[in-house]
Parts: sequence; C-alpha cells; structure tokens
Amino acid sequence: MPNRALGNQAPPPAHDLAARVEHVINLIRPAVQSDGGDVEFVDVTPAGIVRIRLHGACVGCPSSNITLQIGIERNLKAHIPEIKGVEAVS
Repeated sequence: MPNRALGNQAPPPAHDLAARVEHVINLIRPAVQSDGGDVEFVDVTPAGIVRIRLHGACVGCPSSNITLQIGIERNLKAHIPEIKGVEAVS
C-alpha cells in the first residue's frame, strides 16, 4: 500500500525511472534529515538497483542499514515496481 505522504505530489512521467526514484527519495529525505543525516541519489542500474550515498549522521550509524532497507528500499519498491533493491555507495 503506497504511503499517503508520497501520494500527495504528482510523480514524474512513468518512462523516466531515474526521475521517479529521485522523486521518492526527495519525499523520504526530510525524515532522514530530521535525524541529522541525508541521502543522495547516485543512480539506478539497468538491473533495477538504486545506488545511494548516505551523509551526515547516517555515515557509520549502526541503524543506517535499517534505514536503507526498511525505510528507503521498502518505499522505493512500493512506489516503483521496477526497483529490485537499494545499495549504499561511498
């Protein structure tokens, strides 16, 4: 079930996968920033893996894997079926 907060803004066109990923990440970003961190969209691979870079308090945080998998990956997969996973890059 899509998150209502994400549904309040019109998403980019369906053919632009990177723009749709960026859109969802930008909607998640305030929650990450409220804990002193940030998330940067790097790219999306042809296999549907979103590559992101964590910043601020997220770097080295023991909970960053939970944020990555439960927060970011779950939201991306729920809103963009083409997404198969998320990985952090440095």
